[in-house]
Amino acid sequence: MGLFSSKKEGGLMDVIRCDEENYLVWKWRPAGQEINDTKKENSIRWGSSLRVKDGEMAVFAYKKDGGQVMDFIQGPYDGFLKSDNFPVLTSIVGLGWGGSSPFQAEVYFFNLQSNNQIKFAVPYFDVADPRFLDFTVPVAVRGTLTFNLTDVPQFIKLNRLVDFDLEKFREQILSMVKKFAKNYVTNCPAEQGISVLQLERKIEDINDKMQERLAPQLNDDFGINLKRLDINAIEIDKESEDYAEFVHATKEQQKIQAEQIGRRAQIETDIFAERGHLQAESQFIQAHAINKQAEVLGAAAENLGQMGGAMGGGGEGGGMNPIGMMMGMGVAAGMGTQMAGMMGNGMNAMNQAVQQPMQPQMAPPPMPGAVSYMLAISGQQYGPYSLPQLQQMVAGGQLTGETLVWCQGMAAWEAASSRPDLAPLFAPAAPPVPPTPPTPPTPPVPPTA
Repeated sequence: MGLFSSKKEGGLMDVIRCDEENYLVWKWRPAGQEINDTKKENSIRWGSSLRVKDGEMAVFAYKKDGGQVMDFIQGPYDGFLKSDNFPVLTSIVGLGWGGSSPFQAEVYFFNLQSNNQIKFAVPYFDVADPRFLDFTVPVAVRGTLTFNLTDVPQFIKLNRLVDFDLEKFREQILSMVKKFAKNYVTNCPAEQGISVLQLERKIEDINDKMQERLAPQLNDDFGINLKRLDINAIEIDKESEDYAEFVHATKEQQKIQAEQIGRRAQIETDIFAERGHLQAESQFIQAHAINKQAEVLGAAAENLGQMGGAMGGGGEGGGMNPIGMMMGMGVAAGMGTQMAGMMGNGMNAMNQAVQQPMQPQMAPPPMPGAVSYMLAISGQQYGPYSLPQLQQMVAGGQLTGETLVWCQGMAAWEAASSRPDLAPLFAPAAPPVPPTPPTPPTPPVPPTA
């Protein structure tokens, strides 16, 4: 027995084509042959006609050296089994079998064009909120999965082609997708840091992330391409007792948070009021101290005359004592200066107490467009100085062209004469313009005879 038992096996030339309307994978058999009837279902005549429509792929599978090899024919194709498109087949059959020799091969058609949809629904399952791990809420998920076939070799590696049943294949995918959706939604609140009550408002974001993670799994497990995932609804069972308990716990937490915020606001208000009270007391104490010291100084001033008389040892007539009066005036002047300084310090303290809580004491910013320079003299920094001040320093010899200067925006210290705005300060003065000599007088004209 050779490779084929009879040249007549396989009958007449075959037309190998697929006329199925709804399929993903379809195995071709000669007319009248049943599944697993005899080897004749795989017997094909060399030279038979092959027709592959656009959006289809025909795969010829042969057994060779204990393994399986394949020829892939992408549609559209309408021709005969010849050596041009079937290199594997040509090497197996060879020319020695004649133009009508039969050969054994399994022929499968793959639908690359149609989209397959699977609707899925995950019944209520418990989802915990990251804030209340002791409370769970019943959640259900519904959606639609759309897939197609793009990588036929990958699909063949992962699936059994003989007796392929599309419905059973869809059921396997459905089971996997439901398990995936349940697991993802269960972990979603913790992973994304959201409340379980926000799941309904996050459908689009959840849908995109689920599709991103699900696509590679479907390709690795089933060899199919996920075209689209549509989560139609994420429902919370709002009639359940678990939901009612969760809502109650949420309201209690919100109430506690509101009370904490209110207490914090009251504490801040009390602190601000106490600060204002202390400032008012400080101002009152300063004013009271000034008044008391003013009374003391006034009383001392009234006694200046007596002190002057005592110091002068006055005569019987009670005459004026110049020395005592001068000493009294000096003391009065000293006390006046002390009082003025004391009042000034007190007023400054009160002004600072009033202004401090409102805004910090800050030096005014430089005038717009004004440039101020720092000077480096004998290893010390001085300034900042404005351009008019620098001009005066140049005139006084305190600033030279070699003095290092720096201003805002400079990367390093530079010589003053190298700065374009300072260089004119060191230019030599122009020599004075000599005065214009007077015009000589015009000689008189002699009279005409």
